[in-house]
Amino acid sequence: MPEKRTVEAARKDKRAGKAASTQAGEFVREEMHHIRAGKHGARSAKQAIAIGLSKARRAGVKLGAPGAKKASANTRRKAAADTARGSSPGRPVSRTRSRATTSALKREGRAAASKPALARQAKSAAKKRGASARSAAARKAVRTKGAAGRKAAAQKAARTRKRSR
Repeated sequence: MPEKRTVEAARKDKRAGKAASTQAGEFVREEMHHIRAGKHGARSAKQAIAIGLSKARRAGVKLGAPGAKKASANTRRKAAADTARGSSPGRPVSRTRSRATTSALKREGRAAASKPALARQAKSAAKKRGASARSAAARKAVRTKGAAGRKAAAQKAARTRKRSR
């Protein structure tokens, strides 16, 4: 069950007209916080992200299932089931299954939510995309950053350049 503030943050993102992936990011952030706090673990950063995305879909974020080339049939089926659950909530949760999942996650390590693990995951995900897609994402980031954000980024870049000489 996601925390109230996470759902509120996602709703705020939706009202601001942000993308579904941005709304889902709130749930992924919560998941990382849970792992770092020791509530449970995860086998990998990828699994931790997947748990967050699943929670987002169940909370009603309109996040589609991944494409046929992106994920396995099982993953796509699970995503579709989560989306369906999000559009018509209210069915009771199996206490036995829920406890089994939690206890399995408790046995996993906490390193999945570490900064290096997330950086590795981000880098490997970016590597799968083409140069033009990465460039388009960077251009979009610049557009959404705003004047103050761009100025801060330019100043930071100048500082790091000065240091590395």
